[in-house]
Amino acid sequence: MNTVPTVLNTFSLSGKVALVTGCKRGIGKAMAEALAEAGADIIGVSANLELETSEVATSIQARGRKFYAYRADFGNRASVYSFIDQVKKDHPIIDILVNNAGTILRKPAADHPDEYWDEVIAINQTAPFILTREIGKDMVARGNGKVIFTASLLTFQGGVNVPGYAASKGAVGSLVKAFANEWASKGVNVNAIAPGYIATDNTEALRNDPIRSQSILDRIPAARWGEAADFKGPVVFLSSAAANYIHGTILTVDGGWMGR
Repeated sequence: MNTVPTVLNTFSLSGKVALVTGCKRGIGKAMAEALAEAGADIIGVSANLELETSEVATSIQARGRKFYAYRADFGNRASVYSFIDQVKKDHPIIDILVNNAGTILRKPAADHPDEYWDEVIAINQTAPFILTREIGKDMVARGNGKVIFTASLLTFQGGVNVPGYAASKGAVGSLVKAFANEWASKGVNVNAIAPGYIATDNTEALRNDPIRSQSILDRIPAARWGEAADFKGPVVFLSSAAANYIHGTILTVDGGWMGR
């Protein structure tokens, strides 16, 4: 008796291997957990990820999937290439790449030092470009693969006191489209998820400022800060066959912020 495929089957990631950067906590950890729940084994990398045992490793393994831990300093180009060389040797086939690692440094534009600019651009823009090029070329050769970048509301807006971050996330939006334009016909989907204001380490300073925090909440139609778990469904969708005809898209997960 033939089994009729259902739409839910198209969301399955059974047998897939997903590489998630910045997976130690927050949005990246939630994404890794979601991909594991959908059936994927996880390669996790963060600057300070524990290699023997970690909270994210325990969480993935509790979901019945394998977890492979790596460390890399995405602000250091040599470290990026060293990681790529090793992970490609260890895992010849990587089906899904989630470029989530990022940083933010705050200082007004007139006082924003070169060191802040260089660090943010290196981690948020240069490292994911190199990772996508090097991991993605193998996807192109195989004729299938999924790449998801973590963008930002500042992919569309300028923000305040974060010129380097805004520049890097604006570049991420253009990179997504540039890769998608070349790789869509090769069977590789490149898209992004743009978080709104989410309760993570990156927004702690804003949430601790009662005036800024309230002004942000007043503008969010959903009337709450987002949570890391809000990214589970979107990342599984964009990593799955359900998104096969979606290319170069930036999906906002923002409580309706951009709708205003």
